Amino acid sequence: MLNIMPKVHHAMVTAPHYLAAAVGSRIMQQGGNAFDASVAVSAALAVVYPHMTGLGGDAFFMVYKAGSGKVEGYNGSGRSGVHAVCERYAGKEAIPFRGADSAITVPGMVDAWWSVWTRYGSLPWEQLLEPAARYAEDGFPVSRNLAEWIVKDKRLLEASEPLKRLYQSGGQWLTEGDRLEQAELAATLRALQRGGREAFYEGEVMKRLTAGIAAEGGLLTEDDFRLHAGEWVVPLNTSYRGWDVHQMPPNSQGFSLLMMLNMLENTELTAYPRNSAGFYHLMAEVVKRSFRDRDAYLTDPAFRHIPLHKLLSKSYAASLWADIAQAPPAAAPYLSQEMGQDTAYAAAVDEEGNAVSFIQSLYFDFGSGWMPGGTGIVMQNRGSFFSLDPLQPNVLEPRKRCFHTLMPGMVTRDGKPYLLLGTQGGEGQPQTTLSVLTGVLDYGLSIQEAIALPRWVYGRTWGDSGDTLKVEKRCGDGVLSELRANGHRVEAVRGWDGIMGQAQGIMIDRGVISGAADPRGDGCAIGW
Repeated sequence: MLNIMPKVHHAMVTAPHYLAAAVGSRIMQQGGNAFDASVAVSAALAVVYPHMTGLGGDAFFMVYKAGSGKVEGYNGSGRSGVHAVCERYAGKEAIPFRGADSAITVPGMVDAWWSVWTRYGSLPWEQLLEPAARYAEDGFPVSRNLAEWIVKDKRLLEASEPLKRLYQSGGQWLTEGDRLEQAELAATLRALQRGGREAFYEGEVMKRLTAGIAAEGGLLTEDDFRLHAGEWVVPLNTSYRGWDVHQMPPNSQGFSLLMMLNMLENTELTAYPRNSAGFYHLMAEVVKRSFRDRDAYLTDPAFRHIPLHKLLSKSYAASLWADIAQAPPAAAPYLSQEMGQDTAYAAAVDEEGNAVSFIQSLYFDFGSGWMPGGTGIVMQNRGSFFSLDPLQPNVLEPRKRCFHTLMPGMVTRDGKPYLLLGTQGGEGQPQTTLSVLTGVLDYGLSIQEAIALPRWVYGRTWGDSGDTLKVEKRCGDGVLSELRANGHRVEAVRGWDGIMGQAQGIMIDRGVISGAADPRGDGCAIGW
């Protein structure tokens, strides 16, 4: 199951789909930089990994410009529509997960591409979108992961005539290796090549989308698209055993990972063997304490104050750690929020030393399951995670960004990138990132070895009624039994289970660049 990890001196790209990784490699070999490659990879993923991401979703970019010594972030998440109010859902306990009523936030990904490219790109815009447009027009082989999700989501796809037509051929569902062609999406990408960002938020694509939305009783309007603007932000960071770990600020959940690291700094983690019950117990407990604060505060910071100074302080972490460091180990109760998990993370480094860590999503598998306007665009259902409870920080309000799971990461040493990493996985994103980070920084593993470690995920993904500690069964029966004895509600999952997400990573160490893709996915790392 362990992929081969390339080690090179010039450049590297890694992505959860091998075709997207190849696109990034080709762009850099055509003279593009890491920023060009990231936009091209992101666009390609929107075509070849359509169950995980698409033009109807959001994206977050974390970038490092060589020589500047500065890490920057771009928040490419969309806001709710101007008519998004709780009263629209009167009589319902929650916003629907699927359909027009779930697609209530403006897609932010195209704006993110444009912003990264206009600030740092070097190749023509049209060239960056060409591979994605070609794969949409000419088709590509359905990957194993996409084939699995087509099977899982047959009912969802059948309920939408455009999606049913797309994923069936001759009345049969596409399977692994079948050709998937997306003519409508290709036409949309061609329009974006001609018109750039304006085509999506003011021009022909926007008009087709909003006409389709209005025809089916959706909420988003032309004004919602025209008003959209992502923003450049200063990432959050914390020190961890001599490294600087960077994450996106709210509305991203990235600060929850920094809280976990701050807690773990209070112990010598290597005293716990990596595949021991003691290790998994500590991970579950720091996750619970971090998630309590995440769920209590995380929302759009333009609407509610989030006390990051307190949450990220080393003294607060020490107080949380004191609550964990009790003998004998015992699981603390906590009921997490259930959320979607379908996401795509990728990274790129070029020979100038520029680095981009980026992530994108439709929120649930196939997003809202709704494709309006003949655009080939599946709308995200990120807004379905808004609360209808006015006492909750993440309550639905007009022009508001939702609590967001997306969190691309970067670790720097002496002001330069050392690790780029991230993962698919909703609740699992901070947990899998923690697994990979501690694998490299504490246990001295390569990036590929760290990604391939047995993993855990605590909490509820969408559709789960229980709040369990899921652990890959290759950790061993003894470990599972000991965790249960300590009070954890353990659920053993497959040895290489998709519920653990698909992580990718790049390490830059003493001039050598190592890249890795998750064995649980369809990706690869390419370097030279």
